[in-house]
Amino acid sequence: MENGNDLKNIVKEKYGQIAVLNSSGCGCGCSKVVDYTIIQDDYDGIKGHVKEADLGLGCGVPTEFAGIKEGDTIVDLGSGAGNDVFVARAIAGDKGKVIGIDFTPQMLDKANRNNEKLGYENVEFKQGEIENIPLEDSSADVVISNCVLNLVPDKMKAFSEIYRIIKPGGHFCVSDIVLKGELPVELKKSAEMYAGCIAGAIQQDEYIETIKKAGFTNIEIKKSKVTELPVDILSDYLSVEQIKEFRQKGDGIFSITVVGTK
Repeated sequence: MENGNDLKNIVKEKYGQIAVLNSSGCGCGCSKVVDYTIIQDDYDGIKGHVKEADLGLGCGVPTEFAGIKEGDTIVDLGSGAGNDVFVARAIAGDKGKVIGIDFTPQMLDKANRNNEKLGYENVEFKQGEIENIPLEDSSADVVISNCVLNLVPDKMKAFSEIYRIIKPGGHFCVSDIVLKGELPVELKKSAEMYAGCIAGAIQQDEYIETIKKAGFTNIEIKKSKVTELPVDILSDYLSVEQIKEFRQKGDGIFSITVVGTK
């Protein structure tokens, strides 16, 4: 992985495959390395949940803490097959508007097919990158995202773009993967782990600091959950002694849901 473009190409290829295969229950990616149902949160019983749009790629439920109101304009970054878009639409109602942004053509095709079946006229899916969101300034009341910003190489640019498109007084709610302590190099260097939301993770403190630098206030982590990597996955990269040391240090991978206000 030489640069940001290489990373984007890896992610686009991987998620394109997922959309075509319509695989589910493989949080943040589908391969032997990243079959992580332990990352995914359960959407069963959540109003607006559409099973066909839920590919098991999230690491939280951002709408849970997003404070969406009826009539709001919501933007979902990295919207995939539309899972969180349809949940947000159930909250915003007929008077609201929900826009999903994704840069993978196959995901957009699947999302649009799902929306055609549902018949929602106030839902729209657009192709675009999070580092250059194809929306006007101050156009969203709420921005949400689920286990996607972690995959963006330039997180400062991403959060600056989020700040740009949110209306004054508006806010974001993002679920994502962060690190506490350092991952072993053997784990971080895997392209499959990157596309699986792991090796692209940055330190939690750095993540929060990036949000602050983008201009947001009232930043708060609403939910945090440790992700215990199974031994059979760790053993592909680490020796028995390295696994023991990794476990004992108490460092690791966490899914967090964080909010902030413009």
